Amino acid sequence: MAAIGSSTTCGSAASDAALAAPGPLAGKRIGILVEFNYEDLELWYPKLRFIEDGADVFVIGKSTDLTFKGKHSYPCRADRNIDDVTAADMDALVIPGGFAPDYWRRDPRFCKLVADCVAADKPTASICHGPWLMVSADVLRGRRATCFCSINDDVRNAGATVVDEAVVVDGPVITSRTPQDLPQFCKAITAEILAR
Repeated sequence: MAAIGSSTTCGSAASDAALAAPGPLAGKRIGILVEFNYEDLELWYPKLRFIEDGADVFVIGKSTDLTFKGKHSYPCRADRNIDDVTAADMDALVIPGGFAPDYWRRDPRFCKLVADCVAADKPTASICHGPWLMVSADVLRGRRATCFCSINDDVRNAGATVVDEAVVVDGPVITSRTPQDLPQFCKAITAEILAR
């Protein structure tokens, strides 16, 4: 009997070749934030999508010793501590929604990372309630943006022009509304990474 993962296992040779083939994001580094009560799909969909495209994806949290449960209880551990990460460590940053952005926006370390990424013209993407962190990092002023409808007023009061579109790209700032917009959101992030 062949060992699992050996070349005689049905489909494994093709799978191994596909994983070894460089994707369009090969050599790119993407950070994704995590905190308790993150929106599960808004972290895992981009994470897996960008890994499939060859990116080096790492998850950033307030601790690497905790297991963060999403709104739907899916667990995630941070690969890197926020204290050990700078904008120079990544080509793009992704901010999931859920209730997590309400924690990040209270922490100056996360606000600084977002502001530094935008200042460095690194694609900085937030979805759903993620723009709350962008509000507190003061990176939306004078930009077009979208978000989950319940925070439209917050985003508008932060100086952005709020529009109801699946994804909005304004310079390095990328915003999106809900998990249903994830395909357009991830395509926009990929396009902006490759354009730089």
